[in-house]
Amino acid sequence: MRILLLTQIIPYPPDAGPKVKTWHVLRYLAESGHQITLVSFVRSEEEQYLPVMKQLCTAVHPVPIRRSRLADVGYWLRSHLTGRPFLIERDDLPPMRHLVRELLARETFDAIHADQLTMTQFALDALAGDDGKRPFLIFDAHNAVWTIIERMGENASWFLKPVLALESERIKRYEGMLTERFDHTMVVIEPDREALLAAVNDRSTTEVRQSVSVIPIAVDTVKLQPLTRKPTSANIVTLGTLHYPPNADGIRWFLTEVLPLIRAQIPEAVLTIIGKNPPKDFVEAANQNPDHVAVTGYVPELDPYLDQAAIMVVPVRAGGGMRVRILEAFARAMPVVTTTVGLEGIEAAHRQEVLVANDPVAFAAATVELLQDQVLQERLAANGRILAENRYDWQVVLNKMNDIYAQAER
Repeated sequence: MRILLLTQIIPYPPDAGPKVKTWHVLRYLAESGHQITLVSFVRSEEEQYLPVMKQLCTAVHPVPIRRSRLADVGYWLRSHLTGRPFLIERDDLPPMRHLVRELLARETFDAIHADQLTMTQFALDALAGDDGKRPFLIFDAHNAVWTIIERMGENASWFLKPVLALESERIKRYEGMLTERFDHTMVVIEPDREALLAAVNDRSTTEVRQSVSVIPIAVDTVKLQPLTRKPTSANIVTLGTLHYPPNADGIRWFLTEVLPLIRAQIPEAVLTIIGKNPPKDFVEAANQNPDHVAVTGYVPELDPYLDQAAIMVVPVRAGGGMRVRILEAFARAMPVVTTTVGLEGIEAAHRQEVLVANDPVAFAAATVELLQDQVLQERLAANGRILAENRYDWQVVLNKMNDIYAQAER
């Protein structure tokens, strides 16, 4: 089958949640024998990874992109004129639009797989002048983005609340339209499936409900092996893409409200924060408290840092979808403390594979307990590894896509 895959970012290296998901989808489709034409926005630092894409794809078409806050202001103003979400306006760039239209006019594709919300607008061009021979359209949503923006608004400053509320409502309408117009939609957790269906105008349509599938994010449990961590240490590690607001918000909450409670009981406790583009207040906290806060920035290899830690914390208060860092921690046999929001979509149980707590006092208590109980650490680590192997390995999870692509063939 000839597939046109549209991605917002080159999914390599798979070092962040969305990239991990897209990387395994690309691998699975390529290894299933499909011919993939990849069209992707590419940042300058990603150009070095294009040869990896060319090993898997029949053709690769990069479209350079640069972001700026000044340009974002213009896109936000334009969204008020068009009524479309800011995120859609921001990525509706003429080079991408022209390239996709040219490919659709010149080549024949059996399916268009639009990866994430903002790439769907280019796939919609295939619906123009529908003669019954158009490609099968797949919206790989990852998450219901409107719920992410809504949750961000709950924890935002008062002056940002109406801005986020407006964007959430616009995205909700847009995602509802996409769910109706695309032939099939994929999400990673059941709550996001229900959220997208809630955005559809005719919510009772059986056909629409049947066209939305839940396919979890997958990890590579062959590549990710159990670590030789230090169970007796007081080193706590957390990680994430730190310019992503929900990630920064959760870690900031842990740093300011939870860590002091932990250090009151374990004075030697150290928090290591790993991730690209750390906010200034994280760096300042590390500079002012070098004995118990470390900020590494982006690191090409996580294992050396995880080996020095006893446990991982994933403090999430907003966001959507699944936390890949939890799945990868399970695969690495790393004990985890997270929140109810952080565990969404992952079939793990409190005190069996993970500890779950939501307020600062409870989260601190769970972290302290896990640091001080090596037996509990080992139980969570072993059970988490088993869960990752049996439920979330990429070759197990992505088999579900076969049924979707069988619809495209028919």
